[in-house]
Order: sequence, then C-alpha cells, then structure tokens
Amino acid sequence: MSIFYTGINPINKFKVVPIFLTINSAYAPYAAASVHSLMQNTDPKRYYRVIILHDGLNFVNRIRLRSLVTKNCAIQFKKMTRSLYLKAIIAYCTKRQKGAGDFFSSAVYYYRAFIPWMFPLYKKAVYIDSDTILRGDIGELFDTDLGDKVLAAMPDPKVTVIPEFRDYVDNALGVPHSEYVNSGVQVMDLRKMRKMKYLTTMTDLIRKYDADLVAPDQDYLNVILRGQIVFLEPKWNAEPVSDLPKSVKLVHFNLFNKPWHYKNVPCERLFWNAAKGTGFLGDLKRQQAGFDAEKQKADHEKVEALIQKAGRLAKVKKPVIKL
Repeated sequence: MSIFYTGINPINKFKVVPIFLTINSAYAPYAAASVHSLMQNTDPKRYYRVIILHDGLNFVNRIRLRSLVTKNCAIQFKKMTRSLYLKAIIAYCTKRQKGAGDFFSSAVYYYRAFIPWMFPLYKKAVYIDSDTILRGDIGELFDTDLGDKVLAAMPDPKVTVIPEFRDYVDNALGVPHSEYVNSGVQVMDLRKMRKMKYLTTMTDLIRKYDADLVAPDQDYLNVILRGQIVFLEPKWNAEPVSDLPKSVKLVHFNLFNKPWHYKNVPCERLFWNAAKGTGFLGDLKRQQAGFDAEKQKADHEKVEALIQKAGRLAKVKKPVIKL
C-alpha cells in the first residue's frame, strides 16, 4: 500500500475534518506523538484527515507516520514547492537565523500561511503545532463557531506573565497584549483567508519591513488579523502543569520544558504515553538521554536571549510593522 494512500473514500472527502501540521524530518517524532494522541480521541462517527506539510520528509519517517492511520483517521503528505512566496520567506528566515536565540526563524512555521492557498478544496481547517498532545476530540475544536471572524486561537499566556513579551507586543507590534494569540493551535476559515489574500499580505509585509521580530510568523498573524480573531477557551491550548484540569483537551509543550529534552517536567507522562507505539519512542528516549548539561545550558540561554530581545524591541516609540 502506498504511503500516500489516505484511507478515506473520496466520496466522503467533503465531510472530512482536515487537520494540518507543518514539519521537517527533525520534527517527525514529536508530530507522531501528537497525531497518535489525536487518533486515540476521535469520534468513530466522523472522518479525519491529517495533512502534513513538509520540506522533504525522508522515506523512513513517512512510513512510520503512515503506520498510524486508522479506519476513520488518515494521513496525507504534501511537500512544499518553491513558489515566489516561499522563496521570499526562506530568504527572510535565512537572514534572521543569524540572530542569537531566535527560536522562530525556520520557514517551517510559515507553512501554515500557505494552507488556504494550497488547499482550495477546504472551507475550514484546524492547524496544530507538532508539540501538542490531544486529550479530547479535535472534531469539537473544528466545530468552533467563527461567526464573522477569520480565525480562532487562544491568547498567549506567556505574553501576560512575562513583562518583556507584554511590552514588546503592546509597543513594537501595536497589538493589545490581551488580544495577542498563540499561533500553535488555530481554527481557520480558509475561504475568508483566501478572500483577504492573507499569504500575499504577509509576504508583502515581510518584503516591505524586513522586520527583526521575536516570533515573526506569529507576530505577522496577530498584526494582520487584529480584531478578526475568536478567542479559544484555554482547554484547547493549555500549558503543561502538574495538576492538569480534567477539562483540558489539548496540551501544548510550547517553548519551555520539552519532555523529550528534560526529565521530571509537567505532563511528561501524557507525552510519553502518546509516543508509545509510534515507532519513534526509541529516537525520543535517545534524544532525551543525549540532552546533556551543556545542551540544557544552551537551551536556557536561548530562552533568556529571546526575552532580552523582546525587552530591547519593546523600547521603540511606534510599531515596527503595520498594515
């Protein structure tokens, strides 16, 4: 059977819940755990299609991910092509990767902006980062009523609790920090994003400003869609904590304390249970074992550098990008 076979009868393709992830081969083990947890929490009466946008997943990783397919949840792979949009983004990311401590320079994070343009078949879709674990049916997230808005996402809790991030968002981006959302979990109205030419707008801003930002793709999303976002409930994008409420349906290991790097971190059991049976468990265990004191120190320094960068950029007198 081809690894590109989706497992879903084409007759039902318009009833599918489409879920997108964007990865490269390095992200494949985390994506596998995320997809595995997703498939364990589906509604048997619905069909789901996980669509993985990638920049060249190797054959072995595609085979491993393909093995997760179930009767009502399929996997489809789509390699990104070098369009003019992507070339502009790669050039921007390549330049910005020179900045120390920049976690967000990889072009992989921008692939989600291509979803409306690349998949005209779909009217609506869910996007999730590869460092997420599901505890509930993602179909319920897909059913979020967007009303007249373009997108649903959750206000970023780190912006609220870290003063440098808060001031950066308020001053450098010109977005009220209470409205600034985390882009790791989204419900997207693809028709409206196509109509407003979101990808073109974002690329034009990148070319015009060439801005040095803290979280570029996420920052652009917040500037472009300000006032057009429905705020998700925290249960759909919760940070890992020791006493995780039962109501939480999606845990996001965002930025700090990745369980595949550190031991004894909140919700690590949730992650490792999802990683079992994916074919990547050994890789993840070896990665954790190899994340020694030197790498941990470098990781902490990157986080600190990111916070310091936000603090520097927060001192500007007017937003660095605007529509």
